[in-house]
Order: sequence, then C-alpha cells, then structure tokens
Amino acid sequence: MQENISQPLVIYNTLSRKKELFEPINPPFVGMYVCGPTVYSDVHLGNCRTFISFDLIYRYLLHIGYKVRYVRNITDAGHLEGDNDEGDDKFAKKAKLEQLEPMEIVQKYTLGFHEILRIFNTLPPSIEPTATGHIVEQIEMIKEILAAGFAYEINGTVYFDVEKYSKEYSYGVLTNRKLEDLLEGTRELSGQDQKKGRLDFALWIKAKPETLMQWPSPWGWGFPGWHIECSAMSAKYLGATFDIHGGGMDLQATHHTNEIAQSQACNHTRPVKYWVHTNMLTVNGARMSKTAGNGFLPNELFTGAHPVLERGYSPMSVRFFMAQSHYRSTLDFSNEALQAAEKGYVKLMESMKRISKIEPAAKSSVNIDEIRENCYAAMNDDFNSPVLIAHLFEAVRVINSAVDKTETLNASDIETLKSLMQTFVFDVLGLIDESEANAGGEVINGLMSLIIDIRKTARENKDWATSDKIRDELKAAGVEIKDTKDGVEWRI
Repeated sequence: MQENISQPLVIYNTLSRKKELFEPINPPFVGMYVCGPTVYSDVHLGNCRTFISFDLIYRYLLHIGYKVRYVRNITDAGHLEGDNDEGDDKFAKKAKLEQLEPMEIVQKYTLGFHEILRIFNTLPPSIEPTATGHIVEQIEMIKEILAAGFAYEINGTVYFDVEKYSKEYSYGVLTNRKLEDLLEGTRELSGQDQKKGRLDFALWIKAKPETLMQWPSPWGWGFPGWHIECSAMSAKYLGATFDIHGGGMDLQATHHTNEIAQSQACNHTRPVKYWVHTNMLTVNGARMSKTAGNGFLPNELFTGAHPVLERGYSPMSVRFFMAQSHYRSTLDFSNEALQAAEKGYVKLMESMKRISKIEPAAKSSVNIDEIRENCYAAMNDDFNSPVLIAHLFEAVRVINSAVDKTETLNASDIETLKSLMQTFVFDVLGLIDESEANAGGEVINGLMSLIIDIRKTARENKDWATSDKIRDELKAAGVEIKDTKDGVEWRI
C-alpha cells in the first residue's frame, strides 16, 4: 500500500495533542468526515482554506493506496445565529431578507460553494449529505440519547444534559478543558431559560408558528439543532467509529465537542480516532473579519476588488500560496506574500515544461531518488506541504541545471523526475497549469507557435523592427517571450 515510502504516515491528533502513527481501523479503507459549509451566504476564505487542506490530505491518501470514503456535509437547516440555541434561524432570516423560499437560499449558495471549489480544483467528496435529507436519522439518534438518559425534553425542545454526561465521560476532552472551567466561562441561566444546565445544548428545537423550515417528531413540530446532523450523518456513512474527522479550529470548542458527546452518548464508543483541524486566517498580521474590514471573499481575491488588495490573484496562485503554509499554521494574507507565491507558482509550471528539454546523459550527477524520498517524507510527516514544496524547488533547480547542462541526468532519472513532478505538483498539491487550462488553451498554444515562427522568420531576414514589434506587443498583452540557446520560451 505504501511502496517505496521511506517512513510511516503520522498525523497530528487534536484529541491527544500530539502526532500519532496513522493506523486506519480497517485498512486499506479510510473513513474521513469534514464539516462542510452552512449554505446561507457566500463561502468565505476560511472555509476554502479548510477544504483545500483536506483536499490535499484526500489526494495524498488516495495516492499512497488508501481507499477513502470522504464525506463532507452541507448544513442547510438548524443553524441559529448563536451557538447557544438562540436568535433567528439563519436560513429563514436570509430567505425573508431576499424574499425567497429557504431552499432557494440553500440551492443558490450550495451552487456557489461548488463553483468556488471547482475553481480551486478540489476533488468532490465521495458523499455530500445534507441536514434536511437526514431528519429521520437525526430524530432516531436523539431518541437513542434520550433512552440512554443523557437528554431531556421540555415543551417540545430536547436538550443534551452535559453535566450528567460528564459524570461518565470527559465533555472537554477535545479542548483539554475541565467541566468546572467551562462552567465558569458560561453565563448564568436567565429566568426565561428552560434548559437545566448552562452548557446544555439543543438536539431538537420546537418550532414557532412562523418557522419556515420544520418537521414532525415525537416531541412535536420542530427542527434539529446544529450539532446533531454531523453525528447522525457520519455514523450513517462511516460507522459508529471512523478514522478522520476535521474542520476549522473554530469548531473545536463547541461543535466538535458536542459531536463527541452526542455520538458517545448514543453509540457508547469513541466516535473518531484522529481529529484534524486547520488554523485561522490573518491579513497583514490581523485576524481576518468583516468587522475589521479586512475580510474578502474568494471572487474578490481573484479580481482584486477589495481595498486591502493591490490587484487580483489567480486561483492556482492562491492555492499554491495556501499550500506554502502547513494546515495547522496561521495563514497570513498580504499582497507581498501573494505576489511571491504567484512567482513561485509560475516558476513551478515553467519547470514542468522544461523537463522535456533535458538531454539524457550516460550518467546522473544528481540523486533523484533522494529528492523523491524527501517529498514522501514531508507528506508522511502530518502532510507537511511547505517542506514538500521546498523539495520540489530543489527538483526545479535540478531541471534548470540539466537543461543548461551544468548537471546531468540519465534517461531513467529523467523519467523518475518527470513522474515525481507530475505526482506531487498536479496529483497531490492539486495544481493545474493555468496558462494551458484557461479557455482555448490549445488554440493559444497553436497561435503562439505561429507567432513565434513569424518572428523567427523576421529575425532570419534581419527584420528587427518586426521582431521587436511582435515581442513588445506580446508583452503589452501579458505574454512574455524569452530567447534561449534551445529556442524561444513563452509564458502568460
């Protein structure tokens, strides 16, 4: 399954707060669940960072031979404005604001979410279940939790009893916090609160007469709480215990903590072996947020239509930029960092084209197998993409040196290098060459070949004016050409 990999795969487990050897429950099968978006608004960059990070993990697990069932949910019901079961339903509020049915809101933003991830070249999950499509499963799980004595019903709303649960299990196990500390940081119940404990959360919420999205249940008409959907859907598609569960680190303290409690109370077993969380985003060192005025959406990043941005950046430049930081590290957006990433991405793509220009030698002066082993070692160390990229740029240096004949590669090593770059640049990092992938890529390549031939003829006829005009006009149009001893190279 892991042929020619120099070391076993280790993953940082949020639950144990250390790196652990990755040992799937039923190898070679891997169950992976990632909390998807709440589709009442445009997907934000924090979401994108999480899903691109898990796309990298998914791609690498597939590459080294695992059969992965990747489940990523869509939250389209039950998400209130606060994590404390308070406020208006976000879908209903948005629907009233835009004068649409709630499911029109869901459809609109689900399609937008899929389009953004398509632009970022992420692989689709194996299964993408929705909360509204699994109301029955959520009700059945709530019934099991009630039967086990870890929940109670008051006036049509069912609450999870955190303090009772904590007598048998550690409620704060994921964040390493004691129940007493959690209670100290929670406000006292008001006279209007009907739940028993300050940390108790709703599994099922009684609907108001004006509630737009509601379903029948043993406790009356209502809708599920936010947390129960992930417990119900992960158990349905991956089993009571599965391998990897992840999302943004902002989900640890409430959503994932409550997921563990629900699943343990229902199934009486530890639900997940490895908890994986991505870190937050900052802009020029400050936390990204709407209130700070430095939060921008993916399309604003692509077009540059935001005051913080000097210009737009292509999707693959942004994806490459994200891969330059480890998924557990803070990712800081700045124009300087994005522009540096853009240059690095272009250099990487150019090197892919230059491999074919290497002339085989009788003997290699570079150890390509060592570079290959280093690439695998980086990814086997908790999917360390920044270290992987450093080794890929060592391969880029070798490619350029081999083309310039300052270093040599035999035919076998050239093929190994070509396979290595194809594997890690395209298959694992998930990058695509935008200069070829843009609309009409083949047509553009054909036209450029024709233009270069015309310019070559002009130079042979010493028609320097025409030659220079072609070069300058192409540059003005965003195409750079470069004369080398091996011919003319060009890039957009």
